Amino acid sequence: MRVLITGAGGFLGSQMARLLVREGCETFALLRPESNPWRILDILPSLQVIRGDILGGSGAIRGLVEQVRPEMCFHFAWFTQPGLYLQSDLNLQHLAASLTLAAELARQGCRRLVGAGTISEYDLDLGYLSEASAVRPTTLYAASKLALQVALAQFSITSGMSVLWPRVSFLYGPAEDEQRLVPAILCALLRGQPTRLTPGEQVRDYLHTQDAAEGIWAAARSALHGPVNIGSGLPVTVRQVALLACQLAGRPDLVQLGALPYRPGDAMFACLNPSLVRETTGWQPRLTLEGGLRQAIDWWRGHLSQQS
Repeated sequence: MRVLITGAGGFLGSQMARLLVREGCETFALLRPESNPWRILDILPSLQVIRGDILGGSGAIRGLVEQVRPEMCFHFAWFTQPGLYLQSDLNLQHLAASLTLAAELARQGCRRLVGAGTISEYDLDLGYLSEASAVRPTTLYAASKLALQVALAQFSITSGMSVLWPRVSFLYGPAEDEQRLVPAILCALLRGQPTRLTPGEQVRDYLHTQDAAEGIWAAARSALHGPVNIGSGLPVTVRQVALLACQLAGRPDLVQLGALPYRPGDAMFACLNPSLVRETTGWQPRLTLEGGLRQAIDWWRGHLSQQS
């Protein structure tokens, strides 16, 4: 299959690109001109890399799609810098560029577009979330993602291009941005530094990126369309994650639960119900939380040793 993936150098995109190569797809990977493809160096020879930016304008998007003419597109490119992305105006630029991309894909005969949604599109006060749960985004990031999903759902009717919208849960794994919660905990532990946290009673649905990519691929090959939850379905508290990480790293003395206050508006229970994709495709996560954290610890141990 001839496949285009945007955001191929990102946290989730790199895992998706690696899976597409493993599945034997002719994979065209869009990478920004200034980006460092460090997450995918091992598979670069197997990718057809195109340097460009989804924000480069309609002409650039048209040229990209005309060059590749993909049968399927995984559109993962978005602004996701921790601490900035939730309310950044760049969300609006990515929304506009994504709509242009969808129109060009349909014009060139692409049969299937797979986006990258988020659990935060839902009303997180509802707790355990199915695809039928009400939506209520509280950030510009989540609102822009939801706006794209709604527009694409209508566009798929008129264009004939099938659109799948995976809504992913809280991801973790190797090569994650160190500013995010799980790698921040792991890196502090591996450096022998205290890790200061809230009391940690927030309940989350953590999913390894490798499992997330496999879940998205299973859904993409099925007849599913529209929103589809990709999560573990297993609620776990931040406290449990932190204590398990400390145990696996051999430094239970370094965790400081309750050292920080909860953030205003932080949801206390957010977990996806992934029964739709499981019952339709048979997919289920391969890695337990313990297994995934062990893998992440090993990766970060090696990564930090190379930096020292």
